[in-house]
This record gives sequence, structure tokens and C-alpha cells, in this order.
Amino acid sequence: MKKYVLLIISALTITVAAIAQEETTETGPWTFNGMGALNFSQVALFNWAQGGDNSQGVNAIGLINLNYNKGKASWGNALDMGYGIQKAGDLPARKSNDYIDFISKFGYETVNNWFISGLFNFKTQFDKGYKGTGETQTLISEFMSPGYINVNFGMEYKPHDNFYLLIAPLGGKATIVTNEDLSAAGAFGVEPGKSFRAEMGAAVRVMLIHEIMKNVTLNTSADFFSNLLNKPGNIDISWKALITMKINEYLSANLSTHLLYDDDVDYIDAEGVNLGPRTQFKQVLGVGFSVKF
Repeated sequence: MKKYVLLIISALTITVAAIAQEETTETGPWTFNGMGALNFSQVALFNWAQGGDNSQGVNAIGLINLNYNKGKASWGNALDMGYGIQKAGDLPARKSNDYIDFISKFGYETVNNWFISGLFNFKTQFDKGYKGTGETQTLISEFMSPGYINVNFGMEYKPHDNFYLLIAPLGGKATIVTNEDLSAAGAFGVEPGKSFRAEMGAAVRVMLIHEIMKNVTLNTSADFFSNLLNKPGNIDISWKALITMKINEYLSANLSTHLLYDDDVDYIDAEGVNLGPRTQFKQVLGVGFSVKF
């Protein structure tokens, strides 16, 4: 009986998700809402002639928003987090997704939905990241290696809470690498042996939350930064998108993508060859059961 059960499981990739979308809660000038997803996946093979590896994975994402609106003042805070682990065959478990992204933005309305605004953005990751396997495994990232801090000041167009465009002619970007080995190697654009790199420039950020169709919602943001003191034409880009789909009362799906280009971050291939800056892309898909709480 166990063989038959295992054979049935081997034909399936099971993804079980627990997704929560809270209704917006209002307390005076404050509003709060959030969503979270927890996805599990498994592939099991038994005497499978075509080959392949058993695998298990788990991935979690979460987004929390806390906003303040009173009179002409507007203050928005968003915490976006994700972490995933994947294990395939006899290889050790490795992370498949890992990020922390916090944004705090304050604005004061001047006229017709235009605000004088300032934005603070902090980014890093939870865990260590590696390249290669076994004895050739090399640490390439960890918490605060890198860490990014962006501070921008400018004008913002915000007709409602689900859309804004910030144009910041005055901005700063700090790259932090606290790991001594990565710092010594000059990882993520810092000078070898240094743990901090500062840039001054201009930035643009746009955010949109839009219901594409019934039960299908898009949450997307794009950031553009130009270092005006060094190669201003080489613009750093970060574009994130999250699509949540409510299939029915119990079944939901979510698709997240992140396109990233940083002119100061070189890509080193498996053979150790430095290929220079490259466009980076990540996609995570989860499908399964849903609950509300």
C-alpha cells in the first residue's frame, strides 16, 4: 500500500498555501491592512524511469501597510518580507527567496494632490546566501551584507492611497556590507576593505495597487536611481510586482516577480568569471487553499 501511495504522490507537485488578506482597519486617521502567504511544495519519485530528484520547499511572503492621513499630512509605512527554502535530492537545503523591504514616506499636500515628500527605504535579507555546493560552496550574502538605505526628497503626486509618483531631485543611497570577507572582496560595489558606500543622486518611485479584474489584484512598485556624481546615465532599477488571485472561497494563487539592475553589482558565474553588471530577475508562484483571519 505504501508503494502505491508513494507512486500517486510522485505524480503530483503539491502546493498548499495559507493566504490572509485583512480588510482595511481604520482607527481615527490611521488605517491598517496586510496580506500573507505560506506555500509548501513537494515532489516524490519512486522507481521513476525518466529520472529526477525528490524535492521539498516552503515559501512565505508578507506585506503590511500602516497609513496616516489627517488634513494635508500623509504618512505611509509598508513592510514587505519574503523567505523560502528548497531542498532537492541529496543536496543540502538552500534558500530560494529572501528579502526585507521597509518604506516610510511622509508628505504634506500643497495643491491638487501634489505633496512635498520625503522617503526612507531600508532593504536587506534574513539569512546567508551561497554559490556552489559542497567544498566549493562560497558565501555571497547575509543579513546586512548587503544592506541598502535610500533617502529621497521631492514632489509627490498622490490622487489616492492606491497610487503615487515621487520625483526626488535630491536623494542618497547607502550600501552596507558588514561581513568582513565580502567587504575585503569589494562585494556589492563597496571599495575593498570598506563596509560602507554612499551615493548622491536623483530618484523616481512609482507605486500602484489595482484590481485588474474581479478577485485579481496587482500590487507593483518601481524605483529608479541615478548617481549624479558618477556615471549618471547608468540608472539602478528595482521593479517589484505581486499579483494575488482569489479563485474561489478556498482556493487562491499569488505570483511575485522582482526585476533588478544595479550598475555597481557584478555577476560572477559558476566558473568565477566576472561578467560585470547584469539584469537580475526572480519569480515565485504559489497556488493552493486560502483562509481569512
